[in-house]
Amino acid sequence: MNLHRRRTALVGVGALTAGLLLTSPQSAEAANLVKNPGFETAGTDDMPYCWEKSGWGDNDFSFATVADAHSGAKAMKVTLTRRVEGDRKALITESTDCAPVVTAGKQYDLSLWYKSTTPDTAVTLFRHDATAGWQYWTDLKTLDMASGYTRATVRTPEVPAGTDRITWGVSVYGTGSVTTDDYTMEQVPDTLPPPQCTGTGDQCANGSWSVLPTQNPVRSMHSVVLNNGKVLLIAGSGNSEENFNAGTFTSAVYDPANGTYKVIPTPKDMFCAGHIQLQDGRVLVMSGNKAYPVTGGHGYEGFKDSYIFDPTTETYSKTNDLNDGHWYPSATELGNGDVISFGGLREDSSGSVTAEYWSDKDQAWQPLWKVNQTWSFWGLYPSMILMQDGRLFYSGSHVFGNNIPGTGSAVYDYDANTVTQIPGLQRKDERDQSASVLLPPAQDQRVLTIGGGNIDTNPDGNRLTDVIDLKQASPSYVAGPPLPQGTVDLGNGKVPETGDQGKMYVSAVLLPDGKVLETGGALHNRANPVYESSIYDPDAGTFDPVAADPEARGYHSSAFLLPDGRVMATGDNPGNGSWNHNVSIYTPPYLYKGTRPTITSVINQEWKYGDTQRITVDRPIAKAELIRPAAVTHSSDPNQRFVDLPLAVDGNNVDLNVTSNPNLAPPGWYMLFAVDANGVPSVAKWVHLQGPAALAATAPSAHVHSFADSLGGKVSGPGKKRSSQKVSTTISGCDRHYGSVNVCVPTVFPSEVKRTTAARCTWLKQNHYGRLKINGRDDPLGLDRNRDGLACGKADVRKR
Repeated sequence: MNLHRRRTALVGVGALTAGLLLTSPQSAEAANLVKNPGFETAGTDDMPYCWEKSGWGDNDFSFATVADAHSGAKAMKVTLTRRVEGDRKALITESTDCAPVVTAGKQYDLSLWYKSTTPDTAVTLFRHDATAGWQYWTDLKTLDMASGYTRATVRTPEVPAGTDRITWGVSVYGTGSVTTDDYTMEQVPDTLPPPQCTGTGDQCANGSWSVLPTQNPVRSMHSVVLNNGKVLLIAGSGNSEENFNAGTFTSAVYDPANGTYKVIPTPKDMFCAGHIQLQDGRVLVMSGNKAYPVTGGHGYEGFKDSYIFDPTTETYSKTNDLNDGHWYPSATELGNGDVISFGGLREDSSGSVTAEYWSDKDQAWQPLWKVNQTWSFWGLYPSMILMQDGRLFYSGSHVFGNNIPGTGSAVYDYDANTVTQIPGLQRKDERDQSASVLLPPAQDQRVLTIGGGNIDTNPDGNRLTDVIDLKQASPSYVAGPPLPQGTVDLGNGKVPETGDQGKMYVSAVLLPDGKVLETGGALHNRANPVYESSIYDPDAGTFDPVAADPEARGYHSSAFLLPDGRVMATGDNPGNGSWNHNVSIYTPPYLYKGTRPTITSVINQEWKYGDTQRITVDRPIAKAELIRPAAVTHSSDPNQRFVDLPLAVDGNNVDLNVTSNPNLAPPGWYMLFAVDANGVPSVAKWVHLQGPAALAATAPSAHVHSFADSLGGKVSGPGKKRSSQKVSTTISGCDRHYGSVNVCVPTVFPSEVKRTTAARCTWLKQNHYGRLKINGRDDPLGLDRNRDGLACGKADVRKR
């Protein structure tokens, strides 16, 4: 169960964190922006002019200027003879005299000649931010072993805003040597004219929504994009006690190509289960609903069963059981293809403190004694995001009520079995059904958390956003820009949001142009839908309001990216027990910017870590990426990620460089998009990323840079072994004394509703609750004042 533990940074040779303030940028007139590219001019510290020794970690190394040159008289040889962690590299000196000047938004072609006796090498970039100083940027390309001089070329991503210079070199992070010579760096010329709008002005600025003519036939709350481009929509009982009692459990497969649905026999009530794509493309579904709540008895209960859905046969098959029940569990794939899961409710409706571990090798859930346990209750659908070194970042997004104790965000180290609190999350107990995403690209290791509320106290959903940079030594959330406001239906039609009104039940979708669509939501616990969508730009750190989904998308809704670059939104299950079967499709602005590039061929659909893979395109592109297909429910998809593929361009042939780090892109099927300079994406091609050699225990570790290695928060180890966490039977925020179990009368009404029978009954009427029977003799909300067994009758609301 090696989860590729993090590497602790040691001070290396060179000034990677010196934070030099650069002034008087040099001219970029020369075609080659690298000074002393062939190491011919001597410098200081036994290094050529404009080159410095760099690196970090526990390793034995040497730097040498050698005569074994590709051209001229000299080359640079970096050798590692022993390596526990870290790397060594000859890097262009971080100074005003030597570091090449760059322009934000531009790309640069890099090349060098090399010989290598180790496969553990990468072209590594650092950038100088005008405010923050020098910092690691990204790894671009893994170099194959080569006995004779071989040319390596790669194109940088667009230079981020605020960056004025970069430096780069070859990192050596395995035993062996790399000899390099003849470096070049040239700015890529602009290849596209300005975009031409192909729709209306509003469509080109804001995109457009359409509602499909065919409704979703099932009450699905789980959406999984399959590796054949279809969508698995899981309902189980669909939050319907009638379906549950009848044993009617459903799923459907939607085919975007022809707009049809196929209802799939479903063996168990997978209502509020966990799910994730395995690396072979099948879908692992864990737990679900064993029982609905009983007034005065138990709450929801989770069963131990687990199933696999096969996209080829469109059938479910049973796996071995989980160790515990988990209604609302998390599911995160690790870099070795295994899956780890936390949280949810047990078979007795208490909170599960049991971590579960799926072994890809064994194709089975591991017995309890094989799984590290902290005996912590992580809540329901805790958002656990895989970090680049194999640790897990709990973002603070969750479902129902308050957050976990402490700061509401944490880093979990499975190997060390420790939890470290992470500070900065705003109003941690109002992030119920917020959304968290690993921002594009995954290499940047930044997470955005959006909105939320609290079903226990039922405040207005908020406008809060928080961003964290996990590359920092001691990362902390910082406040992001407030969510844009839209309109809200308070029971009498749509009105503009006011004050600090935002939303919970947020859906967040990574787009192929490198931005994030947030959409849907509601102001209160299963009530008052908010009509607002916006696009977040990770580079600018801003939200841009766009067209809003015309359909209500609150509780049990989801939105997700389709392979054609559009976004599909489905579901909505307000507290009155109704269900929205209408399906919406969003066409983003980039699909109104002119002709789309086309990937005309993918030479190989089977990819391995560290590979260079060739595709052909019909015209120039600016970037390419892998996007993991969605597996989303309840605002939660912690496996959603966008992985940049640095490219080398030769006409219509484009070589894509695949990360050597499986923690950045866990194995499995991905959508491959090619995107032009105007942000217009191709239709995706499917590729299968795997690598038995890369994942073997004896394989070299990935190139993991020093980050999050000096966490300052409180650290806790395993607690005392226990069976469960006590949880209220009203954890879902519903008072079961009223109506059927499908109906959710809130335990706490919104704060603007006066605490009178008349005011509460008016609110229930405005939100279409209809006739509500009293279950049992109790009436905790005071809705049946004449005690006739019906809530909110005329006599109940008559003034006295």
